[in-house]
Amino acid sequence: METLNKKKAYLVEKLGVFLERKEGLAPIAARILAQVILTGKQGTTFEDLVSTLCASKSTISTHLNHLYDLKRLDYFTKTGDRKKYYTINVESMVQNITDMLEEWKSEKELHIEMMEFKAEMNKNLSEENKFELHFHESYIEFNEEAIKSIAKLKETIVKS
Repeated sequence: METLNKKKAYLVEKLGVFLERKEGLAPIAARILAQVILTGKQGTTFEDLVSTLCASKSTISTHLNHLYDLKRLDYFTKTGDRKKYYTINVESMVQNITDMLEEWKSEKELHIEMMEFKAEMNKNLSEENKFELHFHESYIEFNEEAIKSIAKLKETIVKS
């Protein structure tokens, strides 16, 4: 179990750095989110976060409230237990995936329009000046596969 705890601490840090960069979160907020993600459905408590992240109660509280306000976290309670158990807000995760899907679809449409424009231009250009369309064709194909994969991921999350 000690080896797993060390691995989890390593992954919390690595995922935390990733979340800082990708989502612009403050370092401790990113570590909180990473800790919650790697704890899973059982949830993690305020006290656990203070202990494992070695941060002050006020710092953890401030960032927990911020992540909750952003709807990134949810919590549940247990009968007879006054603690809150924090988990990932699944609806927020689904919304992030929906946003990602829309972004990929929009990018695909842009590449289709550019490719169509270049194909039309090619009718008026000499052979040596014609646009190369293989990149757009390949990118659109890649994009379609990415959209299918992301949609499948979303479907899996919604079902669980």
